[in-house]
Amino acid sequence: MNVIELFKQLLESQSVTPEDGGIFDFLSDYLSDFKVIRIDKEGVKNFFAYRTFGEGKHLCFAGHVDVVPAGDGWNTDPFIATEKDGYIYARGAQDMKSGVAAFTQALSEVENFNGTLSILLTSDEEGPAKFGTVEVLKYLKEHHLLPDAVVVAEPTCEVTFGDAIKVGRRGSINGIIEIIGKQGHAAYPEKAINPVHKIAPVLSKIAGAFLDNGDEYFAPSQIVITDIRAGIETTNVSPGKLKMMFNVRNSTRTDKGSIESFIAEHLEGLDYTLRLDQSAEPFVTDADTEIVRALSDAIESVCELTPKNSTAGGTSDARFVAAYGIDVIEFGVINDTIHAPNERTSIDEVKNLYTVFTKLIDNFR
Repeated sequence: MNVIELFKQLLESQSVTPEDGGIFDFLSDYLSDFKVIRIDKEGVKNFFAYRTFGEGKHLCFAGHVDVVPAGDGWNTDPFIATEKDGYIYARGAQDMKSGVAAFTQALSEVENFNGTLSILLTSDEEGPAKFGTVEVLKYLKEHHLLPDAVVVAEPTCEVTFGDAIKVGRRGSINGIIEIIGKQGHAAYPEKAINPVHKIAPVLSKIAGAFLDNGDEYFAPSQIVITDIRAGIETTNVSPGKLKMMFNVRNSTRTDKGSIESFIAEHLEGLDYTLRLDQSAEPFVTDADTEIVRALSDAIESVCELTPKNSTAGGTSDARFVAAYGIDVIEFGVINDTIHAPNERTSIDEVKNLYTVFTKLIDNFR
């Protein structure tokens, strides 16, 4: 198989979370020179394969084979790899079977390397992510198999293939504020405590507020209001409670404590509660590390452009890798149709991604 044939094979394996669609059995045969370890738990399927060539460093390629449900609005069968005008259409084409095909093919062809090469895959990245990459990393630590550097092949490019590497990710903090008032008749506002009226004078100072100034890697952390509700959907009763939900994609300069202080400052004197949940921690891999330099050089060689170092976007399984102090970066095809109907990626991108990974393996020492 070449990389495009492998790509189509993966796309036509129906692997909606938490299923792997038989991909891991197929890869066990495809990577016949690699030692395969299966770490399945609670219905989630996980795959780790490695090959040791020498005493040097351990480079791992990671990602997921699961995809979100196809949904409606497709012009083609979402689980048939349909080639049209230089693109291949199917669920998972960008997110992220293109990346899996590219690094699997690159690794299958390696004849010499200084150290160890491996693949880490899960079927639960798009789901709760509780029994996927997290469990594999636990196993690897227990068996002294943790890699020195990891490349997650999520789609990272923005406009042109090769224009961006993710060297980190912002964290994610979810917040719920409840402001307590006193319900009453709308005709007698003096007898009620309306929480909508209480928050109105300060809402503009909270909504969209920047909590830090960002830095060379991260955009400023910002409060994004996602929901506000109060009352009982009638016009003659003033509400007794208001609930407001928000999210902060935080840099390393903002944490739960600084959010608590910000809210306390602006809601001083109000009867309120605040709940915060950190669903992901921010992390960054220094641009001067070997893996960033090696990947950047490979991209420049193939694409004739210098990629920028980005931390934009949502979360990924790279956050679990970073928690072990491992240098982790992300690079993949253009991200513009993930999770959408008619998800697609170009044949040239997949071929170029395979070539980039092949050169990265040659560059990494």
